[in-house]
Amino acid sequence: MLTEKPIIEREKPPKRLRFADPLPELVLSGEKNATWRIDDDKNLQIGDILSLQRMDDTEFGRAEVTGIKDTKFGELTEEDKIGHEKFLSDDDMLRTYSDYYNRAVFLDTSLKIVRFELK
Repeated sequence: MLTEKPIIEREKPPKRLRFADPLPELVLSGEKNATWRIDDDKNLQIGDILSLQRMDDTEFGRAEVTGIKDTKFGELTEEDKIGHEKFLSDDDMLRTYSDYYNRAVFLDTSLKIVRFELK
């Protein structure tokens, strides 16, 4: 009788998301459970496990992606902004993201809203 070895499924390594200060503290307090990303090079999907890291690459938590939405900065709704840090104005928001990504960001720039739950 032939016996088969069980297939061992390897756990996928978590996808890394970096956060600038003071955002890690907002995530850990539960105030922040959404992030907006330009040019999603990680192909983030619902169910992905994330390694949440500070800018110096130290991990401060793990999370699971619970929601994804593609939109543009100029089309963000109040619902889209829930769980995300607030900005004084659209100009403040665009300036902040221009600084994060070292490029000009406009209201017609596409972004991905990623909702997550700490593990």
